[in-house]
Amino acid sequence: MTLATAPKQRWWNRIAHPGQFVAWTRPLLWPLTLVTALLFLVGLWFALFNSPEDYQMGDTVRIMYVHVPTAWLSQFVYATMAVSALGTLVWRHPLADVAMKTAAPLGACFTALALFTGSLWGRPTWGTFWEWDGRMTSTLVLLFIYLGIIALWRAFDDQLRGARVIAVFTLVGAVNIPIIKFSVDWWSTLHQPASVFRADGPRMPPSILTPLFVMFFAFTLLFITLQLKAMHTEIKRRRVATLERRTAQGAADA
Repeated sequence: MTLATAPKQRWWNRIAHPGQFVAWTRPLLWPLTLVTALLFLVGLWFALFNSPEDYQMGDTVRIMYVHVPTAWLSQFVYATMAVSALGTLVWRHPLADVAMKTAAPLGACFTALALFTGSLWGRPTWGTFWEWDGRMTSTLVLLFIYLGIIALWRAFDDQLRGARVIAVFTLVGAVNIPIIKFSVDWWSTLHQPASVFRADGPRMPPSILTPLFVMFFAFTLLFITLQLKAMHTEIKRRRVATLERRTAQGAADA
């Protein structure tokens, strides 16, 4: 170890230790919860009372303030899981599989909500709740991948051993993320092309874009808050399981 690398390794070790992670992230939960609640109040007020109707879709455009953030999070959460899967397989980071496991149910909820609100939006806009087009079908596949990962976690009694298998499955499933992203560009289908996250800027007026971004940050902070809380719970659950195994082993040896 050189003097140049020693501070970096000490920082990495502190971050990698589950107990230290719980200690420095616990004080963040209440501030994050308050900021998230405030953003939801402001965002919903803008979305429901202080944004205009769309000239074509009327009031149904307000569904977008939930649909777009949850659709974004459905992909962002999976990308987070893919990075955690690399952390499990390559660096064997002790928090990586914890993050991968706890993010899966949250990602499944956001994906299901995106599909549900998309269907509600589609009926008055396109005349149908569902169409087997590229964007909707690949998002439905993402929901099935999430559910498969959740089922896999429950199938393994040894969570550390199962984490490697699930990490490989997670990385394979990540192929679906660019398919979802670019499906509206690759196939000309019912779902409209991207209109918010574009290289040449959003194609929306500020009166609609402002509440949309407030809701976007509210949902993103909601995910971060729930993810931290879920990771704390999972770390405590594993500690209890370890203590129970040691107690049972000690009793058997005696």
